[in-house]
Amino acid sequence: MAAVTTQRLVIDTHVLLWMLTDPSRLSPGMATVLADRRTELTASAASAWEIATKARIGKLPQADVLVRGYTRHLARMGVQTMDITAEHALAAGSLDWQHRDPFDRMIAAQCMIEALPLVSADAAFSTLPGIRVLW
Repeated sequence: MAAVTTQRLVIDTHVLLWMLTDPSRLSPGMATVLADRRTELTASAASAWEIATKARIGKLPQADVLVRGYTRHLARMGVQTMDITAEHALAAGSLDWQHRDPFDRMIAAQCMIEALPLVSADAAFSTLPGIRVLW
């Protein structure tokens, strides 16, 4: 019997949003990987923070539905949540990276510390050594 291989990936906030609201925005190859139930998908707690913040300030209109049902949506899609630890926070704050977005810094630090690839279409991550970005 062949061994079943699994892959654990961290999904960036915009990827999570696209999975929930507009899957056509995902690259075809990545859409297949994300839909494969053998792929273990993880979303940073920073994504919840980012979505709630952007909904509150009006950058994500109508996202209050996503905020209210966030954990149910993740469970339905089989996405796990990665909590933010003190180690993650210290690494995010210490990153020698010109990108100032606190959510991206946290997600990058988590991927580095946990040695997990990041699924993202955001080119800013490609400038950061030590992180593997998939798209």
